[in-house]
Amino acid sequence: MQETPTRHLATIDEARTALGGIGRSTLYKLVQNGELTKVSIGRRGFITIDSIDAYVDRLRGTAPRD
Repeated sequence: MQETPTRHLATIDEARTALGGIGRSTLYKLVQNGELTKVSIGRRGFITIDSIDAYVDRLRGTAPRD
């Protein structure tokens, strides 16, 4: 039995869906404000899964404090 590999990146549309179906402009504002991390591979853009998880934790108020 093969183990499913851990995903590290979400496409822009997957990230929008994961965040409740927010719009593209809202997602890009979150990137611009440093709330989400966008990386590029070639011409494609992705949002890191870790940054999505951390953002949701901050919204919940459960993020670790510095």
